Amino acid sequence: SAGGLTSILHCDSFKALLPMGAKVKCFSDAGYFINARDISGAPHIEEYFRDVVSLHGSAKNLPAVCTSRLKPDLCFFPQNVAQHVRTPLFLVNAAYDSWQIKNILAPGVADPHGFWLNCKLDILKCSSRQLQTMQGYRLGFLRALNALGPSSSRGYFINSCYAHCQTEVQETWYKADSPKLANKTIAKALGDWFYDKSPFQKIDCPYPCDKTCHNGVSDPNVHPFDIDI
Repeated sequence: SAGGLTSILHCDSFKALLPMGAKVKCFSDAGYFINARDISGAPHIEEYFRDVVSLHGSAKNLPAVCTSRLKPDLCFFPQNVAQHVRTPLFLVNAAYDSWQIKNILAPGVADPHGFWLNCKLDILKCSSRQLQTMQGYRLGFLRALNALGPSSSRGYFINSCYAHCQTEVQETWYKADSPKLANKTIAKALGDWFYDKSPFQKIDCPYPCDKTCHNGVSDPNVHPFDIDI
């Protein structure tokens, strides 16, 4: 998530701190936040990132290869940075990332009457129209990913689960029933890529085709911060 975003933004600068011969590869879990408009048509996440950059004075710490050509707040979005990362990078992300659906696509400010609340908590409670909107978000996510262009050193595992952060618990990392693409768990795909056993660049079919998913169900009383920014 936030750490995954940082892994992308500072991958090359981190490598530069290490000895020349060190083997360095970077890995991002749920850090590929995209610049997309919300359901009202407003650029909510772009405005949010602009405030973050301004509040923390982040511009000076963002990759110069991006800030030299774009506004600093736009350099918080991996789609504007990752194509310039020279260090091998592996991305794990759900195309229907639950945090992004809750905070980029349908933030509370864009849904004042709460029509999206139940859907954001549990994808099984989404209406057909809401699912159609989420399918559109997936396509936008894939466009932002494909815009990076081809790279033989880059790896990615993009599944169609409703989830956020899939490497922090065994259930989604490396168990018999963990999410899979091309019959590989995230752990297996990442390990094979890191140790140069085999490349891995796989994008899942659209929801609800993937039966290996562990789709998250949120409790607003336990994680109220997970619902809105």
